[in-house]
Amino acid sequence: MQYANNILETIGNTPMVKLNKITKEVDALVLAKVETFNPGNSVKDRMAVKMIEDAEADGRLQPGGTIIEGTSGNTGMGLALGAIVKGYKLICVMNDKQSKEKMDILRAVGARVVVCPTDVEPDDPRSYYSVSRRLASETPNSWYVNQYDNLSNTQAHYESTGPEIWKQTDGKITHFVVGVGTGGTISGVGKYLKEKNPDIKIWGIDTYGSVFKKYHETGIFDPNEIYSYVTEGIGEDILPANVDFSLIEGFTKVTDKDAAVYTRKLALEEGILVGNSAGAAIKGVLQLKNHFKKDDVVVVLFHDSGTRYVGKIFNDDWMRERGFLDEAVATAEDLIRNHADKPLVIVRTEELVSHAIERLRKYNISQIPVIDNTGFVGSVDETTLLRRFFEDKNLNDKPIREVMQAAFPVVSKNASVENVSKLITKENSAVLVDLGEGKHQIITKHDIIHAI
Repeated sequence: MQYANNILETIGNTPMVKLNKITKEVDALVLAKVETFNPGNSVKDRMAVKMIEDAEADGRLQPGGTIIEGTSGNTGMGLALGAIVKGYKLICVMNDKQSKEKMDILRAVGARVVVCPTDVEPDDPRSYYSVSRRLASETPNSWYVNQYDNLSNTQAHYESTGPEIWKQTDGKITHFVVGVGTGGTISGVGKYLKEKNPDIKIWGIDTYGSVFKKYHETGIFDPNEIYSYVTEGIGEDILPANVDFSLIEGFTKVTDKDAAVYTRKLALEEGILVGNSAGAAIKGVLQLKNHFKKDDVVVVLFHDSGTRYVGKIFNDDWMRERGFLDEAVATAEDLIRNHADKPLVIVRTEELVSHAIERLRKYNISQIPVIDNTGFVGSVDETTLLRRFFEDKNLNDKPIREVMQAAFPVVSKNASVENVSKLITKENSAVLVDLGEGKHQIITKHDIIHAI
């Protein structure tokens, strides 16, 4: 009989898969190390169990203890599997930008999940670094993993991922490309491969809003490089101890949009349903194509499963809201695609100004068309109302007809975006679209900027 004694014994030995369509413009052979085949569906299973076992060995983790870690989700899943098999409790601290699927999965395997704001400094008491450390100090018999500075992270990949890649490529690998977050994968794999062949090139994939690329090139940690970004699992606003910059030839940065778009391309063109960082990694390979020659063997690592991004990357509405869908926008009808199904918010001439203000607040909008029984007869916007309020403290109790401005221009749904944009001026903040059958929708500056 062939079986594993527990789920942890199934970690590793993930497949290497040739990429075909998405890399057709790359001369080299491009192979993907698909880590979704680990039981926790990510590369992080490897280092999570290694960190647990090393902590058990030196006494940092005691029987019945609580494991505490700040995680984007995947390390948390690996730790959860270890905690279940070995009998520990687990607290995972996450940023609020992480997908709901990741949080739900962690709860499903018994972890307590604590959510922190993303857009704060690392030393802010609300950051997931600070909250993790605080919980560890407050929780009896606990162990704070700290995957960023825990060198067992790198060692796990030196002992398992690196040797697997060397064996699967029969030692013919020439380049290794991977997204960099904690740094354990690139450093562990990079160290092993360079010991086997110092000529192997190691490339890191970074994201805009992260410090890695500039620091590697200049040695300067630039706080101005740090800002919020959407891509999950790669990039950092700190310098983890696990990142060994001496092993890395260079970094290339990939935009949030490209990471998302290429994640979907991997599913549609290669049949590989993987996560956000994989999209960034394969786009990075394409950006680096001039570094590769015909006989080169390029290995790119795909960290995790696309099932953790169904509500985000693989959701058209989420992608559209961020301008990540490359949809043709040529007409007025295209501009209202995001809100065409919502009723047009209006105010009547005899309603009070207070009613208009209430609707501006309720629907989080800046302007409203005014109607009477003949149709559209005027408009009001927040800028004008604000100015008038300081001139007349009783403005709230006046009818709209006394403060309204000219009606918004009306265009057909086939009007070009260029013509629509010309109608929006300093004096006129919106345009109405005639959809037929008495239905209208509104186009604002926001809609045009969003389309751009």
